[in-house]
Amino acid sequence: MSAASGTLHVVLGAGPAGTALAGQLVRRGHAVRLVSRSAPERTAEGVQWLGADVSTADGALAAVAGTAVVYHCVNVPYHRQVEVMPQVQNAVLAAVETTGARLVVLDTLYPYGETHGEVMTEETPWRATSRKGRMRAQLDERYLAAHRAGRARVALGRSADFLGPGVLNSTLGGAVFPAALGGGEVLAMGDIDLPHSYTDIRDVAAGLATLGTHPEGDGRVWHLPTPPAVTTREIHSMIEERVGRPVQRVVLSEPRPFGPFDEAFMDEYAEMFYQHTEPQIMDSAAFERTFGVRPTPLDATLDATVEWYRALLAGSRS
Repeated sequence: MSAASGTLHVVLGAGPAGTALAGQLVRRGHAVRLVSRSAPERTAEGVQWLGADVSTADGALAAVAGTAVVYHCVNVPYHRQVEVMPQVQNAVLAAVETTGARLVVLDTLYPYGETHGEVMTEETPWRATSRKGRMRAQLDERYLAAHRAGRARVALGRSADFLGPGVLNSTLGGAVFPAALGGGEVLAMGDIDLPHSYTDIRDVAAGLATLGTHPEGDGRVWHLPTPPAVTTREIHSMIEERVGRPVQRVVLSEPRPFGPFDEAFMDEYAEMFYQHTEPQIMDSAAFERTFGVRPTPLDATLDATVEWYRALLAGSRS
């Protein structure tokens, strides 16, 4: 059963995922409110922006007023996640418990922790030992407990590393594509011959929008549509084909500042560096079977990403 179109949907967070989701929901015929502390540079036509701080009770309640579905895509600077993300959860959960809106949460693979190459499904145990992994696992346990207790209706959508148009601060983002197009040094981390899953940001948006309009998916974790994992070396070869030149690769065997990733970020990222020293393979078959949504092929994602960065570097976004 699909929820009726035309109802108000509220997206919290105006990063790449939130803005892509807002556009996706408008195209599906919904009224959309995009909420963030500061105004985004641009939004899809038909998206209404509201300025609010959803880490506060008043801000979260104002943000979700009048909506049927809330999508939590808020992120914060890496070094503040452990402190701030629980505050956001407290405020947003309280708001949806008060209003009765359904809640769809964009999640990460962090709760699984080190898998030693095991393919990650929704049944994989949560074994995180990092600060950020334990924090994410604790948040998810609270979301699911609120659902089981009948206080809120919640679905969690987990994504692998982002890739695609509009994605800058990702391991396959601003430290890779501009340099590949311009002949500079391209970042790679860890063992580039290990398989690593990447989720197209447009599939993140489509997956979350699907959860938002299918209440039968509530009460559990879902892996958002993600294509088969390939190695970083293979992805670089695919990028080379598209830009018409070999990439000049810099491989970090351990965390250190590079490109957009400064010392503060890399210091915080050190505990997550295991993601580049063991395979990171995410399986989204359950979502694909249940909702009939297939991931974008990696070839098509890279085509779109290279073209977006070409336009960005030329001074205008496509």
